[in-house]
Amino acid sequence: MLTSCNRKEREIDSSETLIETFAPGTFGYDHDFLKKYKEVIVLTSRDKQAQLIICPEYQGRVMTSTAEGPAGFSYGWLNYDLIASGKILEHFNPVGGEERFWLGPEGGQFSLFFKPQRGFDFTNWYVPKEIDTEPFTTLSLNNQEVVFQKEMTLLNYSNTEFRLNVKRTIRLLEIEQISNNLNIIIPTGIKQVGFESENILTNKGENTWGKDSGMISIWILNMLNPSPATTIVIPFKKADESESGKVVTDDYFGKVPSERLVVGDSVLFFKADGKKRSKIGISPKRALPIAGSYDSAKGILSIIQFSITEDITDYVNSLMGYQENPFEGDAVNAYNDGPLEDGDQFGPFYELESSSPAAALQSGESLSHVHRTYHFQGGKEDLNLLAVALLKADIATISTALP
Repeated sequence: MLTSCNRKEREIDSSETLIETFAPGTFGYDHDFLKKYKEVIVLTSRDKQAQLIICPEYQGRVMTSTAEGPAGFSYGWLNYDLIASGKILEHFNPVGGEERFWLGPEGGQFSLFFKPQRGFDFTNWYVPKEIDTEPFTTLSLNNQEVVFQKEMTLLNYSNTEFRLNVKRTIRLLEIEQISNNLNIIIPTGIKQVGFESENILTNKGENTWGKDSGMISIWILNMLNPSPATTIVIPFKKADESESGKVVTDDYFGKVPSERLVVGDSVLFFKADGKKRSKIGISPKRALPIAGSYDSAKGILSIIQFSITEDITDYVNSLMGYQENPFEGDAVNAYNDGPLEDGDQFGPFYELESSSPAAALQSGESLSHVHRTYHFQGGKEDLNLLAVALLKADIATISTALP
């Protein structure tokens, strides 16, 4: 089946005119573009409207999706110039991709992104090649599911070696599954696409992973297209700060200005315009298994839904520098891209992110993390019903929460 699929893609690649068939910004345009440079896999719903593009060479990431077939809007952010160039960058290769697999932590004494005993600054920050430039192996494939695998050996900042296996399954979800997962009725006027990735991490080494030498976590990130009209929305648990801690970590890259982050009593709003590099996080004591964003100009409501285990609060901490509490990290994060200190920029894009707990695994044990992504497109009245049900905020409030 894999041979047949790849042969079909190569035959389509022989056409020189398909790239001009669809307008930029459409799923068809992105499909034709990606096929010029990489082998791709397309998953398709029964009615052919909901579709995904997946690239094994880019760690089995979902590059983009659509709710309306090839002519429909393409939801994922792609770095067209970097993909077309074929270049491999030194620190990080932000090729884009609507949903990708990563591992944490990024910062701290147990970081996977800094070599042992180096300074915690950008010149020493490197994304491990296993989750940046190396391909995942395709194990199986059908119209609505694909399974990948990758063996890795990683070294953290404290010189601890991790031998691990990653199994990553991506499933396209039909409308009935979306409704059941979210416990909603989708209005008939709404176009939708949904997919999930089930990510299983297995300790293949001989040693137990623990707090003394560091643990790792599954980290899933959605890279989406920013705009001045896009607002990230994260509901959270109302609780006393003395028991559950602060609501939000807002100083990953310096404190987020008040005009870019508004925190209510049970929901926060974060600007996603791709113009200022900033990041926020919600701890597992506060997090709910859902977050999202709304683009008021395009009429797109995006939702992520993910695994959370109520009684587990040890999450890796990705803040930079040596940490007093390396396992008091966040369960859900959001990132808004912007210029670096030297003026360069990865994107622009914004991210919705979820993480598993720290993997306290004995040899042979596994940890699973499920992350689901949904996009709903339609009229304000229909989208408002979904926003209130899922994010506990109406469209009017989301649209006016930030300047």
